[in-house]
Amino acid sequence: MDTRKNIILILASVGTFVEALDIAIINLTIPSIQEQFNIDAGTVQWLQTLYVLFFGGFLIIGGKLSDQIGRKKMFLLGALIFMLTSLGAGLSSSFEMLALFRALQGLGAALVMPSALSIVTNTFREEQERNRAIGVFSSFAAIGSGSGLSVGGIISTYLSWHWVFLINVPILLITLILSYYYLPKDEKNETAQKTDVISGILMVVGLLSLTYGTHELVHIKEQPFLVIGSLVAAVLLLVMVFYRLKSVAEPLFDLKLFKHGSLVVSNAVFFTLGAFFIGFLFLISLMLQKDMGYSAASAGLMLVPFSIISALTAKFILPHVSKRLNSSQMGGFGWSFMLMGGLLLLISVYTGHPLTVVLLGSACISGVGMTFCFTALSVMGIQDVEPSSYGLASSLSSTSYFLGAGIGLSFMTLMSQIFPSEFSVGSLNLIILISYALLALGMLFYFIIKSLKVKQTEIAVS
Repeated sequence: MDTRKNIILILASVGTFVEALDIAIINLTIPSIQEQFNIDAGTVQWLQTLYVLFFGGFLIIGGKLSDQIGRKKMFLLGALIFMLTSLGAGLSSSFEMLALFRALQGLGAALVMPSALSIVTNTFREEQERNRAIGVFSSFAAIGSGSGLSVGGIISTYLSWHWVFLINVPILLITLILSYYYLPKDEKNETAQKTDVISGILMVVGLLSLTYGTHELVHIKEQPFLVIGSLVAAVLLLVMVFYRLKSVAEPLFDLKLFKHGSLVVSNAVFFTLGAFFIGFLFLISLMLQKDMGYSAASAGLMLVPFSIISALTAKFILPHVSKRLNSSQMGGFGWSFMLMGGLLLLISVYTGHPLTVVLLGSACISGVGMTFCFTALSVMGIQDVEPSSYGLASSLSSTSYFLGAGIGLSFMTLMSQIFPSEFSVGSLNLIILISYALLALGMLFYFIIKSLKVKQTEIAVS
């Protein structure tokens, strides 16, 4: 590959690195943010919920605008929004201001991610070269996600929580300047469909209403009109989105994609994966700091080995397992580790939080389970669709993951408010995580059994 192509690859990869970093980096700063603004865990979780809902909700729009307006323009716009909102979040003097900038960060990430991937796939057109480039691109995302916890913990301990946002500014400023000069000019795409922005906005507002209504259900007696109104508005808005998807000439996405059982199951399980894993990150940060007394830096460094385990699993174990199991079976294998990790963390709550049990549970979830689940579900989501729809199917998977994260966090918060625990983390939220794992395993086993029956019928007929 020539030097210019390498620079383009690095610039696109830095965009996805920062986006992935910011999902994880905030978790170990949660206690210090709580302390500064004097808020509870249920309120502070909105910083994650708003980010993932805006990210997931606008992701498909970001991909379509990248095709319609131009991938370079959307990458620059998304990176600029992300940089300015990172600056705003870092300088925030109130929780409300911080939450607003955090939501807009999610919007910026939703514009960066699909345009960055499109830049890579269109720059590297030869198959072997493209596969290598996508591998580098994906590894930047994995490094960002894996290093986020440790970086966030160290920054929070030795600087302040403000710097987990401000650190993005110089990185993105350099990326913007170099991208303006090095990224190839956008070509006119006469065949690109118009983007149904209205449906996308309605979907995000509907999901925000649903999340808020779910979060505030515990206060329904004190403010019934607000809570019930939010839930009714959510239903009406999401029904309106469904109607538009069926009726407009160029919908946000084609509902016919959901005729494929593998895509339906993979998106449903991706939804539970988002709820489970983001919930796990939220809980493990509180467990290590509030229950076990570790500093944010120490807690972050403890979680670094799991990123290494994840990378080693993906490099050496995953290829061998994938030769023996299909995507749904491999997903079930990964979810079994998730379930085991959740059970170990639950045991730790009742046995005084022994460090070995906590770290072993985290290794099962973050080190092994997530690696198998994400890979298997990504393959499962596109295995039966037409090649021309791979991009949209992948975007739907990412959207399901992040929407599950936002709604799952709100549900966990609601349950902890209804059934308060003596623990700052509480066994109830871990039981909810285990329930997510059991639900996902149930869906996968149902799909596996159904697929086997179809194959047996085909053999009998032939």
